[in-house]
Amino acid sequence: MTSRISQYTLQLVAIALFTVSCSRQEKSEEAIVKVNQDGLPIMTPMHDEMPSLDKNYLADKKFGISMFFDKLWSEKNDNVAFLVAKNGHIIYENYMGFANKRTGEMITKDMPLHIASVSKVLTATAVLMLIDADKIKLDQKVNTIIENFPYPDVTIQTLLNHRSGMRNYAYFTFEKGNWDKHKTLTNEDIVTVMVDKKIGLETKTDTHFSYCNTNYAMLALIIEKVTGMTYPNAMKAMIFEPLGMANTFVFEIEKDRDIIAPSYKGNNMEIGIDYLDGIYGDKNIYSTPRDLLKFDKARYAPFFLNKELLKKVYKGYSYESKGTRNYGLGVRMIEWEKGEPFFFHNGWWHGNTSSFINLRKEKVTMIVLSNKYTKKTYQTKRLASLFGDYPFKLNDDDE
Repeated sequence: MTSRISQYTLQLVAIALFTVSCSRQEKSEEAIVKVNQDGLPIMTPMHDEMPSLDKNYLADKKFGISMFFDKLWSEKNDNVAFLVAKNGHIIYENYMGFANKRTGEMITKDMPLHIASVSKVLTATAVLMLIDADKIKLDQKVNTIIENFPYPDVTIQTLLNHRSGMRNYAYFTFEKGNWDKHKTLTNEDIVTVMVDKKIGLETKTDTHFSYCNTNYAMLALIIEKVTGMTYPNAMKAMIFEPLGMANTFVFEIEKDRDIIAPSYKGNNMEIGIDYLDGIYGDKNIYSTPRDLLKFDKARYAPFFLNKELLKKVYKGYSYESKGTRNYGLGVRMIEWEKGEPFFFHNGWWHGNTSSFINLRKEKVTMIVLSNKYTKKTYQTKRLASLFGDYPFKLNDDDE
């Protein structure tokens, strides 16, 4: 009898130890991101330096990149902030043109420019950190967070991967008198218009990919609801300040309209602010290539995201149509039959264009920002062929 009790006790102890072990393992996988004293997840800088670059390698790549830059950005009136780095080490950077023609300010390494839809990469990162910290769930319904949100099947994931089926707020607020264009539209206003004007879905949720800025405007609202902070303050506390991104901020019209670098059409005509410039999450972050490099480098840090969640970021979700282009969780990708996938995000808003390229296998970062409209920004992808097996032609003149 005693031996049976002892054996039973040992079994219970073993089960308890196994359960504790599993729960600890599960917790470590689910809560990798660091949190501050207020329970807010914060990005951690990469404290351990990545391998340095060999002098011959550095000279070779710098020569190739500089030749590419000089050929592409050859016009005297080009506006550009340009940086290429590997392992977090800058190989080549160049800054030229006007940040503000009226004041004569030039673009420098410290001059923040509007990064347009590259803002989505940072918004997605903040949301993923909240998921990692178990503040929200990837498959959580949006209507459990945003009051009166009218689409019951939309989840955080379908916002992140552009499969919600929602319509673009820039279109439905413009048509049929749905919004007074003399009033600045806010993220909360988008929800109000969707409800009051009974804006329907464009497609059934999670059946098609449709790139839509409304998705990321809603993600910014989710960040606000979950953190209890405004999106600008939450992004500052979670990402910008911890990483030392001193020249990065979320644009707020009343506070920042007189200090920002304006944007220009291709003919150098300045583009003013309109009623859509109060929306953030999908756009409206100002930054520099050097600050964005700090951000990209931190995404290799051990306390960024747990491995399972990180895998979900860099996988495609839309295969209903044949093709190589896809979208993960806040990242565009090209998936070829052979070779490494190509991860990037481009942006365009008013005259601002941007390109953020992350060759994860090679740990290469390419960042290009311009506040004067041009398609040259998007040609930076051709440089990928200098670093890996990517089917881009470095000297292809076609845009």
